[in-house]
Amino acid sequence: MRRTRRSSSRLRIIPVLGLLAALLLPLGLTFAPRATAAPAADPVRVMPLGDSITGSPGCWRAVLWNRLLNSGYTDVDFVGTLPPQGCGQAHDGDNEGHGGELVTNVADQNLLPGRLAATRPDIVVMHFGTNDVWSSIAPDRILAAYTKLVTQMRASNPDMRILVAQLIPMNPGSCAACAQRVVDFNARIPDWARATGTERSPITVVDQWTGFSTATDTYDGVHPNASGDDKIAARWFPALAAVLDAGVPQNPGDPGDPAACTARFRAVSTWQGGYQGEVTVTNTSASAASGWTATVVPADGARIGQVWNGTHSTAADGTATVTNAAWNGALGPGASATFGFVATAPATAGAPAATVTCTAKSSAN
Repeated sequence: MRRTRRSSSRLRIIPVLGLLAALLLPLGLTFAPRATAAPAADPVRVMPLGDSITGSPGCWRAVLWNRLLNSGYTDVDFVGTLPPQGCGQAHDGDNEGHGGELVTNVADQNLLPGRLAATRPDIVVMHFGTNDVWSSIAPDRILAAYTKLVTQMRASNPDMRILVAQLIPMNPGSCAACAQRVVDFNARIPDWARATGTERSPITVVDQWTGFSTATDTYDGVHPNASGDDKIAARWFPALAAVLDAGVPQNPGDPGDPAACTARFRAVSTWQGGYQGEVTVTNTSASAASGWTATVVPADGARIGQVWNGTHSTAADGTATVTNAAWNGALGPGASATFGFVATAPATAGAPAATVTCTAKSSAN
């Protein structure tokens, strides 16, 4: 789990400021209070859960993290009780991928609740069961373990979003039967997910098997190499992005509370000197919203021009304020609206990025 350290430099500065204030007061000079930014929304906490394919070192997580970051998902926090293990690129490496673990043992020994309590995920991304299949454990027993883990996830967070992989192929030299066992087990996962998913806590099945080759995408018939990491991340990305775009409930409150919202930016396409962007506004409260306003601050000197599905104005510093159109302002709890725009950018600008916030108007107002 990510840890932070409190800096002592702030404590040393305060007496100095107090001394300066005492010296300047006789001269009639005072300090103006410094404006402080409103607290940012909590990041969405994503737990990568599994065995050595996820955590030892599990470099698909690094590829996925950077793809999310480069696509505008800047408020995602990968969480887990295990630290990063290299991978040669900067990324948020916290994870819950325990090498050698069987999902049936994790369920039988009730290992997951403590890990959930320590990390409090909103989303679980799970590739788990390879060691069980290798150990010739029956699919029914593995799926029963899946169900127990899902129950424990929902006890931790009733709104948990769960992404479950159909396992990558396996063909170790010591297990001739493993390749078919993976096929047989994967075939059971979609029906299990349909029976176990709920409207409040849906389960998304992600096909990690199709198109993955043990000959070219692993280094030992089981664990992914760099090519395999890229393929795994590429399969996780659209499924995880769809969940993030739909909005993950975070303490929605009571129906009588004021409406609240979150806004998320993504780059749709880019070209020399500009890009097309999109912002999704989601009502995160338990109350209906009758309208919304989003603020978009493009990075690197970009400026927003054309906007659709909303009306906008742009300040001198490039900050754009976008208000809902007449037909997409009403948002029920959990509902979303999306507007798009075209931005121009200097030739020296980096990848498209923007800071986005929003406010929602309650229907009762």
